[in-house]
Amino acid sequence: MTSLPGDASAVESLSVLSRFRNQFHDCLYTRADALFELTDAVLCADGPVTSLPELTLTAEHPRGHGAMYDALNNGHLEPTRFRRLLASLPLPRAADGRIVLAVDVSNWLRPDAPTSPDRLRQGER
Repeated sequence: MTSLPGDASAVESLSVLSRFRNQFHDCLYTRADALFELTDAVLCADGPVTSLPELTLTAEHPRGHGAMYDALNNGHLEPTRFRRLLASLPLPRAADGRIVLAVDVSNWLRPDAPTSPDRLRQGER
């Protein structure tokens, strides 16, 4: 009996994700569980995170806001170990073996921005 999909590539993807999550947790030292749950809450948020205390209301962060502040003030992540972990991740590849990278090229209009005031008008020409 299994609840995982039978597709081998999906199973492998879940395996890579599971290994990454375990190794990421190992990069966290002081207040590791609270930092891990806070990271989950940030990644699972429905939109931009505008308030840290609001993250404590998500299912991914079952602790109170006091634990969040304690984790942020006293928690520790080992940056060298985390950097090695990120560098060791497999590159995403298409079915034909080409590397697949995603880039967001959407416009973010900021007409009130003090820099480059003529920028919006250039596209209208």
